[in-house]
Amino acid sequence: MPTIEHSGFKIEVDDEGYLVRFEDWNEKVACALAEREGILNQCPLTEERMNILKFMRDYYKKFDSFPIVPAVCKNVHQPKNCLSEQFLDPLQAWKVAGLPKPTTEVFAHIHPKR
Repeated sequence: MPTIEHSGFKIEVDDEGYLVRFEDWNEKVACALAEREGILNQCPLTEERMNILKFMRDYYKKFDSFPIVPAVCKNVHQPKNCLSEQFLDPLQAWKVAGLPKPTTEVFAHIHPKR
């Protein structure tokens, strides 16, 4: 299993970069995952990004599912396109939030066929 080394600690991820253990996540882990995804070059993450990530984690923990993209921005009181502004892709936010790899249903919902 691959690991990411960051700030003196190791983070275990799967082959696609998803955090292996949900409970291993914290703000430093989020920062390391964001760097791996090419989202930023230094820590800490902005308050806007952290609010998005924390909401996604809380939602997932409560409902065991990916939150509807427009609901994320509404619930963190940010513009309706906050995910694409802060992360470019909802799946990047999912990964940086330390959530498990989404199912094919989630992929279809996030990237519907045109």
